[in-house]
Amino acid sequence: MATLLNERERLPRWMKMQLPKGESYSRVKNLVSQHKLHTICTSGNCPNIGECWNRGTATFMILGDICTRNCKFCGVKTGKPLLPDAGEPLRIAESVLIMQLKHAVITSVDRDDLPDLGASFWAETIREVNTLNPDTSIEVLIPDFQGKTELIQKVIDAGPEVISHNMETVERLTPQIRSAAKYRTSLNVIQYITDSGVIAKSGIMLGLGETETEVIQVMNDLRSVGCKVMTIGQYLAPTLSHIPVKEYITPEQFEKYRTIGIEKGFNFIESSPLVRSSYKADVHVEAK
Repeated sequence: MATLLNERERLPRWMKMQLPKGESYSRVKNLVSQHKLHTICTSGNCPNIGECWNRGTATFMILGDICTRNCKFCGVKTGKPLLPDAGEPLRIAESVLIMQLKHAVITSVDRDDLPDLGASFWAETIREVNTLNPDTSIEVLIPDFQGKTELIQKVIDAGPEVISHNMETVERLTPQIRSAAKYRTSLNVIQYITDSGVIAKSGIMLGLGETETEVIQVMNDLRSVGCKVMTIGQYLAPTLSHIPVKEYITPEQFEKYRTIGIEKGFNFIESSPLVRSSYKADVHVEAK
C-alpha cells in the first residue's frame, strides 16, 4: 500500500484533482447518501464528479459488480457473478428521478455467463428509465456482446440517445490489456451502431506505451466507421497488480490530439488527462 501511495504522490502536477463543490453537487451527494444509490462516480473515485454532478449528469452500473472478464487495466472485480437482480432496472429509473438528472449514463460489467450476455436486461433498464424520466436523455456504455449484432440491436431498440463502446487502447496493445475483447470486433460494434442512426461514441486511455501514430490510427479507424464522439484520458493503475503506467501524457499532447480529432471530423473530442468516458456526456447528445 505504501508503494502505491508513493506512486500517487509522484503524479505530475497536471494530474492533481480538485475537491468537488457546488450547490448542485451537494444536492446530488446528499441524495446519493440518503437513498443509498450506487454510482460509478463515487465507487470509481472519478476526478470529474464535482463538474458532472453540477451539470446534472451521473453514471450508474448495472448487472452487478463482478465481471466475467479480467482486463489488465480495470479495477472491477472479476469472477463468477450473481444472477441479475430483477428489481435493478426500476431502482435505476427511480434513482434518476430522485436525483433529478437531465442526462443519465449507464454502464455494466461484462456478463459472458448469461445466454444473451445481458442484452435483454440492458433493454429493460433503458425502457424503465425512459418511462419514469421522459425528459432525461440516456447514454449507454455497452460491452461488445461478443460482436453479436442481434444483441446490440436489443439495446438500440430500447431507444438511448447515445451508445458508447470503448476501444480502450490502440490495436497493438489490445491483446495485452483486454482479456477477451478484440480491436476489430469493437470497431464492428461501433459500425453497427452508426449504421442504425444512433450517435456512436468511443474512448481510449493513454500512457500504456502507445505511440502518437497509433493514437491517430485509432482516430482514423473510428471515423471510418462513423463514430462522432471520442474521449481520451490518462490511464491510472487501480492497484499495483494492474498493468503499470508507462508514461504520463502532458496536457499539451492531449490538446494536440483534440485538435487532430476535430480536424478529422469528430463532432466532439474530449481530450485531457482527467477525462473519463462519461465526461461532458450531456453535451454529446447534440452530435448529430
